[in-house]
Amino acid sequence: MAHNGAVAAGGRLTDWVSLGVLAASVPRDAVDAAVAVAGRQARRPDGKLPPHVMVYFVMALALFAEDDYEEVAARLTETLASWGCWDEAWSVPTSGGITQARQRLGVEPMRELFAEVAVPVAEQLTRGAFLGGWRLMAIDGLEWDAPDTPENAVAFGYAGKTTGDAACPAFPKVRVVSISECASHAVVDAEIGGVAGKGAGEQSLARRLYRRLEEDWLLIADRNFYNWADWCAAADTGAQLLWRVKSDLDLPVLELLPDGSYCSVLISPKIGGKARQRLIEAACSGEELDEDKARRVRVIEYEIPDRDGDGTGELLALITTITDPRQAPAGMLAAAYHQRWEHETGNAQLKTYLRGPGKVLRSKSPDMVRQEIYGYLLTHYAISALICRAATEADIDPDRVKFKRTVRIVRRAIGPAAFPP
Repeated sequence: MAHNGAVAAGGRLTDWVSLGVLAASVPRDAVDAAVAVAGRQARRPDGKLPPHVMVYFVMALALFAEDDYEEVAARLTETLASWGCWDEAWSVPTSGGITQARQRLGVEPMRELFAEVAVPVAEQLTRGAFLGGWRLMAIDGLEWDAPDTPENAVAFGYAGKTTGDAACPAFPKVRVVSISECASHAVVDAEIGGVAGKGAGEQSLARRLYRRLEEDWLLIADRNFYNWADWCAAADTGAQLLWRVKSDLDLPVLELLPDGSYCSVLISPKIGGKARQRLIEAACSGEELDEDKARRVRVIEYEIPDRDGDGTGELLALITTITDPRQAPAGMLAAAYHQRWEHETGNAQLKTYLRGPGKVLRSKSPDMVRQEIYGYLLTHYAISALICRAATEADIDPDRVKFKRTVRIVRRAIGPAAFPP
């Protein structure tokens, strides 16, 4: 069997796509349920653009980011008809009609749908998906340019500048912090916000995600995400954590371990002086700790020689909730940490191969921006799930199935199609 980007066990990748990649991961019943939960059911039974059609249309806007509304509708006609999405006789929608239908749909059904269908897709046999019994997951953020409208400016702000600044950047920016599966790049949770004002930072958005972690996950995070409260909140879910921390974080050495890592303790920043020292001594002697004040961790420190760019000559410090080195030796955790770059790859897929490099989102109001972004996340999820299934069947790493090529195949499979009479 040829193991390349176009071939998978059981048939060509094009055969998988022709079955409907979007509907495979975002089925009609899930769409209808999300619409019902959000209270956005069709007001009229004979409407041209019922809510379930608009959900797929918003996803298609991500797939065909270069096309206008009418062209996207033309591409979807044949495919949606084959899925049974046209409940009544259907005629050509106008651009204005599509705009109104998007507004009627709103953002809530897309948010609800994403929360329902976006789950990890890698299997035990998927290469690079697990460390022991833990599924490798990563958290990170990215920014999107939105149209420069007064509403978007107020809702999202401009990076590094105030709204009234004469040197303000050209476009408001939307920040998305997401959790993705390292092996498949599938985004399984996300929070959307702005880049200016209170609660706009990556840590603030990430904070909303931690309570939804799963116990069988090993969540990997870069050094910008650590603080005491967030570490505790994430660890309390039962998920395992592997986070890089900044060099100024005090990590007392309690015990050196055979694999080169060491035991340490994190202490609440509210505690200092003698009280802090007593907690360190208690941890060193093996006493039970009040987790509101201190948490045991294991530290892995290492250097990466001959690396260009950020980090050259630096000592990398990782902290983990996996305190027993027999469960995950230091070398294994160091290798796992670098899987977080798979999240960067997934972000590049979203911004470069779907949206297009340097492209601005098309929506002029904050709710429609959020709706559009959920469309991107759902479409990227569907394609990532397809790639992961194909790679698992072929017993290859999902990275070897080219995302860009798969997107081209999906686009060809979905259209264009002529409007029905």
